[in-house]
Amino acid sequence: MSGYIEETTCMLPRIALIACGCFSPPTPMHLRMFEIARDHFEMQGTHKVVCGIISPTHDTYGKKGLAPSLDRCAMIKLAVQSSSWIRLSDWEVHQTHWMKTRAVLQHHQNYLNNYINSPGDEETNGVLPGWLPMGLRERRDPIRLKLLCGADLLESFAVPGLWANEDIEDIVANHGLVVITRCGSNPEKFIFESDILTKYQRNITLITNWVPNEVSSSLVRRLLGRGQSVKYLLDDLVLSYIQRQGLYNVKTKYITAANHLTYNRVYMDKNKNTTTKQQLMDETDSPARQQAQRVFCCGETPIGAATKLLLNRAGPGQAVQVITLQEEQQESQSKKPKIAQVQQV
Repeated sequence: MSGYIEETTCMLPRIALIACGCFSPPTPMHLRMFEIARDHFEMQGTHKVVCGIISPTHDTYGKKGLAPSLDRCAMIKLAVQSSSWIRLSDWEVHQTHWMKTRAVLQHHQNYLNNYINSPGDEETNGVLPGWLPMGLRERRDPIRLKLLCGADLLESFAVPGLWANEDIEDIVANHGLVVITRCGSNPEKFIFESDILTKYQRNITLITNWVPNEVSSSLVRRLLGRGQSVKYLLDDLVLSYIQRQGLYNVKTKYITAANHLTYNRVYMDKNKNTTTKQQLMDETDSPARQQAQRVFCCGETPIGAATKLLLNRAGPGQAVQVITLQEEQQESQSKKPKIAQVQQV
């Protein structure tokens, strides 16, 4: 049975995910989108994701805050170092001018399937793009490239003059969209209000991100320019690169230097086996029964006061009942009339 399941999984339609944009700088959310999308397709059991591609836009795009493509590519490579399947494609930035998203998708789609079906000159010469994953020729079926994006890109289709209708139709019809949406958003309504998107809505996959992250590249640039900390908003290696290159008019001093990163790795390797027993203890390590102690609160300890512990509560946070001498006397006095009544009977 397990062999049948494995064979069925291997024969799922193959797709690749590509994200286009500025990535100035690349943030963890840019990478999280890939992970969220792959998890969705794996859990649904509908497709096999073979690779993730990040394609930064050309320098001539001219957006405010756009760092040089050489720096953006370097930061992306640093950001994806820990990933085994997300890679940088620098094809777009090496063109002579800015390329439409439609053209970027067509290039990568054609390259993937041409590589699968026939060895090209690149393979003969031993030169293959770094974004191309291994093992593609284990199967001969084509790979469909889908545009991975957020809900803001989907909504930008309605901005007058920003997208040509023929480009939108080609992207959705021949490639498809994988849209990562926020909880509470309504992308279905936007699709309904667009004739083109409604026509090809079967090619649009909507995935809700249940762990929202509002950190954007523009926010990071603003904080850097103000001299505020952006630590934990970006990868430490990316932050160090920004500081060394002086990108985004950086003023912040809260950036981990590269030598600190090396020191941290050496320190962790050196101390990974020296964890003490006390460090590993938690609430479950407490003894089953705590020794009774005299516990009082709020002021000095009254002479002759009695304490009672609720010993059936084990572990930290044990409930303690505190009875003072005055309370004990009142309790004994209340019992005297009852004793007298019993004696009279």
